[in-house]
Amino acid sequence: MQEFKVTSSERSQLIDITADVRRAVSASGISEGRCLVFVPHTTAAVTINEGADPAVRHDIEYELDKLIPWAGGYAHAEGNSAAHIKTTLVGSSETIPVSAGRLVLGTWQAVYFCEFDGPRSRRVYVKVTAD
Repeated sequence: MQEFKVTSSERSQLIDITADVRRAVSASGISEGRCLVFVPHTTAAVTINEGADPAVRHDIEYELDKLIPWAGGYAHAEGNSAAHIKTTLVGSSETIPVSAGRLVLGTWQAVYFCEFDGPRSRRVYVKVTAD
């Protein structure tokens, strides 16, 4: 298993980690299998979505903020319930096929680390397993 760090600069931010995940797949030496990307945080997530147009990231953040506002009268004393809820909706892991030693992603797809309670320094784990 490989680990890398991601540092966010804003409270809510989608950060493209596709290149980091690709490096982990390449370093694994596995040509056919699957790649698990896991975020071990309760206020951060991982997702796959369009990587060509940065407006998509903005739109995702904007709509999540509308659906789950930061100040929502939550009971959690720490004050970051919105981040916990967003993480639950988006999810803490993604599994991506690996073929010919490369991630199998669509033309426009990218892997994003989703920060919902930043800015922070976080960890991402990548585990590549053979078929």
